[in-house]
Amino acid sequence: MRILLIAYDNDSYMHHFPQGLAYIAAVLVKEGYAVEIYNQDKFHYCEGHLTSYLDRNKFDVVGVGVIAGYYQYGKLLKISQAIKKSKNKPFYVLGGHGPSPEPEFFLEKTGADAVVIGEGEETIVELIRALANSQPLAKVKGIAFCDGKEIVIIPRRPIIMDVDGIPFPAYDLFPMDYYRLFRAPRALSSDFVMPVLSGRGCKFQCNFCYRMDDGIRIRKNESIIEEIRLLQKKYGITYIVFSDELLMSSSERTIALSEDIIKEKLNVKWYCNGRLNYAKPEVLAIMKRAGCLFINYGIEAMDDQVLKNAQKGLTVDCIVKGIENTLNAGISPGYNIIFGNIGDSKKTLDKAVKFLLKYDDCKQMRTIRPVTPYPGSPLYYYAIKKGLLRDCEDFYERKHINSDLLSVNFTEISDEEFHQELEKANEVLIRNYYRKKMEETLAKARRLYQEKDQTFRGFR
Repeated sequence: MRILLIAYDNDSYMHHFPQGLAYIAAVLVKEGYAVEIYNQDKFHYCEGHLTSYLDRNKFDVVGVGVIAGYYQYGKLLKISQAIKKSKNKPFYVLGGHGPSPEPEFFLEKTGADAVVIGEGEETIVELIRALANSQPLAKVKGIAFCDGKEIVIIPRRPIIMDVDGIPFPAYDLFPMDYYRLFRAPRALSSDFVMPVLSGRGCKFQCNFCYRMDDGIRIRKNESIIEEIRLLQKKYGITYIVFSDELLMSSSERTIALSEDIIKEKLNVKWYCNGRLNYAKPEVLAIMKRAGCLFINYGIEAMDDQVLKNAQKGLTVDCIVKGIENTLNAGISPGYNIIFGNIGDSKKTLDKAVKFLLKYDDCKQMRTIRPVTPYPGSPLYYYAIKKGLLRDCEDFYERKHINSDLLSVNFTEISDEEFHQELEKANEVLIRNYYRKKMEETLAKARRLYQEKDQTFRGFR
């Protein structure tokens, strides 16, 4: 069986390493299948190129995975059309957080032959094995497919509890010299960056999150360190992005991993997604010693009632203390704030802006985005229940036209007023960011000319 996996182009100058696709490739290679990666991302191929490529090369299966989002949905439709036009159309498989909650809709819209629902490593192997041996697809857990007359949805398989049993991503199949150039907060020009998963899942249940797996499964520190060593030795990686939903799942876990990074003398820079519940001075101090430069926090709102409505498990007091502790530790925080959740108003938006102006160290430009009820999230089903959204088609075809525009309005203000208030808020934040950047640059100029700073490397 020859399998083509598509790393799609999201119109970025530099792309994230397609980690999910690399895990799928790894399990298929382990099973002995011939796997090839189609790097539309690196080369910015148009969809017509994919059709020609499939015409010239015979593959048994083609696969692509997407997360939820208006751009990913539109891109998926174009890729699907390109696959369908091929003279040698392979068996077409979809996966990812996007199609998983509503597989029937995605099968109808894309013309795909099957959707892998949820985690794909075990399911894709079973699916390819069934195809190779001409076995009934109905025996494969966790897929949806069309049997010619109707769409069949097979119940999901249990989540993979032993995440250490999954092979490392198939790095050798990917252009690592390209992906390692992706930039991360506070990375130097000489750093090479690559993501690593420290675990899967999250123990919290925010109402806007579209991830479908319950609970958290943590990798053993030994396995994480082994993978980092491989990346350092083989690809010269100096900066790790822990890309899972929540590395900081507890104080104990965070301290233990940081201690092992120090003990093993990895000498690596890193950032992770964190929780302000655990942003305590003793935790942050050892993270800093272990090389942590940046922690991306999901704050979402600066109002206790809105936080409660969002099932965030945070309070404003906890957020402020955690951010102050992070800054005091010499680690830069990432501020993710959204507007428009249940209970939000002009007043709560103003609180968020004032918070960012006070605490943002401007290591990244942060703006405030509208909350989006992605299919699969509790907020999506709440919107349908309240008559604010009809279904998945309504979301993707009519409501969700851009991530920075309102898709569903959960507030008491009009849509027009919503956008006006968000524009004013983000204008303040954008002006503040560039003002601080200008002050930093002028300070460099003063050190250069007044102190004869020999470390200066140009205004760039």
